[in-house]
Order: sequence, then structure tokens, then C-alpha cells
Amino acid sequence: MKASKPTLTALAVLFTWALTAQDVQLTKKDSIVNSFWLVSLGTNIVDDSGDEFGKLLDLQDGWNAVPYPSRISVGRYFESGVGLEAIATYNRYKQGKIVDNAVNPEDVDYLGLDFRISYDLNMILGETGFFDPYVGIGVGYTDANNQGRGTYNAVVGFRTWFSDHWGLDFNSTGKWTMNTDNSTNHIQHAIGVAYRFNVKKGLSRKGEEKLALLEELEKEQQRVQDSIAQKRAEEEAQRLAEQVRKEKEAAELAAAEKAKREAEEAKRAKIRSEIEQLGNIYFSLNSSYLTRTDKGLLDQLVTILKDNPTLVVKVAGHTDSRGSSNYNQWLSERRAERTVEYVKSQGIPENRIRFGGFGEEQLTNECGDGVRCPESKHSKNRRSEMEIIEF
Repeated sequence: MKASKPTLTALAVLFTWALTAQDVQLTKKDSIVNSFWLVSLGTNIVDDSGDEFGKLLDLQDGWNAVPYPSRISVGRYFESGVGLEAIATYNRYKQGKIVDNAVNPEDVDYLGLDFRISYDLNMILGETGFFDPYVGIGVGYTDANNQGRGTYNAVVGFRTWFSDHWGLDFNSTGKWTMNTDNSTNHIQHAIGVAYRFNVKKGLSRKGEEKLALLEELEKEQQRVQDSIAQKRAEEEAQRLAEQVRKEKEAAELAAAEKAKREAEEAKRAKIRSEIEQLGNIYFSLNSSYLTRTDKGLLDQLVTILKDNPTLVVKVAGHTDSRGSSNYNQWLSERRAERTVEYVKSQGIPENRIRFGGFGEEQLTNECGDGVRCPESKHSKNRRSEMEIIEF
């Protein structure tokens, strides 16, 4: 059975949605790290030249660093994008570097302990893959150039991740002194290896949009599938109903045909019985004339023929065995012909009453040539028989 047009349309729509769903499948890029613990180890560079914002890249005279790991941090980052981090740093102002707008006469230790709150800019920008920028503010304590001071801090940086756990952290922190004495503001740059653990991942904003779209597509796909299934069920029900109707019609037709055949057979059997009950017309020796009784019998045959317009009867004439065969053949034909002529005279068409003669060929008993039989037996062979040849 061919699919209906609505079903074909639904299938086309379903195929289109399937292609669309393939285009919006969630990928690794749609996931984002929501929360984690972070430990980083690296080095730091301090620019405390007194003009740190004017000569940001004065590596030769303004930047101070030590040739070994000098920075460690521990932090906790939350699903909101906010992170809390504690940072400890060590550095050393080198002799000959510019510190507080003066040439440093000797090496001096630098110690820092900072606390900051940062915010993951990917929460605003959307997931940027391995690039993870952030900004933050905080407070700290710094002992630099033999001067202890509290600081207000502002940080900008980014992390680049090679996996869910390992990456690099780059940042620059501006530190403004809380003291009103001669301590100066300075900048601290940092780079380090970052390791995060207890990582919990979720979907980025784009991923959530994809997920919402996929859920809508899935619902629509289910609706279309349900519609197709319902349509197919309806078509199957219609097909079964049509099949039942045809089978019922066929059964009714077969029953009607059977009843018709049985009625026709019953009618034929009744007609055959009526004609058989009429019996034969018997003739006197060497005679072909009909008696009043014979004509009364034939009148009953005429009535049967008129009541059944499609009935065709044949009259067969016979003789006994006495006399020559040629004579008996002629006499049998004459007897059959006279019988038919009478029936035709009562209004029966010629094509419905036929005749034939058989002479002494079809005796009803043993009284053949050379056999002595009483007249009562010979008389049984001198007859005209009625036989139905067409209904």
C-alpha cells in the first residue's frame, strides 16, 4: 500500500530535522569548566622603578626576577565564574636596577602575600576554547626595598589550557600602596604552570542553546514520529477495514451464489421430478396415435414448459422388438414426432421440444428378438419418453 501524501510530507520534515540535529550536535567545544581547585607554580617579575606605568617594557633597568620558581598560588573557582586565590611570591631587587626612581645600591629581598577575587571573562564572552581570560581585585602585603606596606591590587590575565587539568597562567598585577609614606606603587608580572583538580564541567552558553535546540528538535521529532505512527495505524486500520469489507462482500456473494445454485438445483430437481412423475406415453401395437389420456399427460408437460421458459425437452420414441428394424425405426420416429406435434400445437416453440427415434434399440426388458414374452411386457417398450436436455 502506498504511503499517503501527509505521511510522505512528515517523513520529509523528519529527515530535514535529522539533518539539522546533526548540525547542532554537542561537541567538546560546547563544554566549559564550571568549578575547580587550582594550584600554580612559576616565576614573577617586579617592576618597582617608580615609573612603572610609563616604561612598561623597561626590561634592562626596571624588571627584577630570580632564576628559579618564585611564585605559588592556591585558589578555588566557582560555577558563577568567581574565583578566590591566595598568592605567595619571592623576588630580589638587583643591584643597579632602578627602584623608586633611584639606582639600587645592593640586592634587596622582595616578599609578597596577596589575596584576590577574580572573574572568568568567558562567562561574558562565551567559551573561547583554550583561551581563558580573567580580571580581578584584591589586597595584599608586600615587603619591598626594606619597606612593608599593605596594597590594593588589580589583576588582568589569562590561562591557556592544554587539557582539562594542565595549562599555563599569565597575569599582571598592579599594586597600589595603602601607606602614606615614601613607599611606591609597582607592577608584578607572573607566569606559571597551572594544575586544576576536582574539575566540574558544564555547558557553555552556546552549548546550552544547542542543548535547548536539540531538546526542541527531539520533541518535534517525537511528535512527527507519533504523527507518522498514528497515520500508519489509521491507514492500517482502513486497510484492515477494507479487507474485512471485501471479505464480507466476497462471503456474501459466495453465499448468494451458493444459495442461487442451490435454488436452481432445487428447481431443476423439482422440474425433473415433475417430468419423471408424468411417466411415459405408451402406444398400441403398430400405432403412433395419441389417446385422450396421452394428451392429458402432454398437457401437463406443456404447463411445465410454459412455467419454465428456458426449459428444453427431447421426446424419444421407441418400439418393441417385433417387426423389422427399419420398420421399427420409422415407427419410433413417427411416435416421437406425433408427440412433439401435439406439444407444439399447445403453443410451445419448436426450439423447445425436440424428438428422435430409436426403434427397438433401447428395450426396457429382456423381450428382444427371438424371446417369447407376453403382451404386457412388449407394451412396456412401445413408448415415448420425455428427457430434459436444457434448463
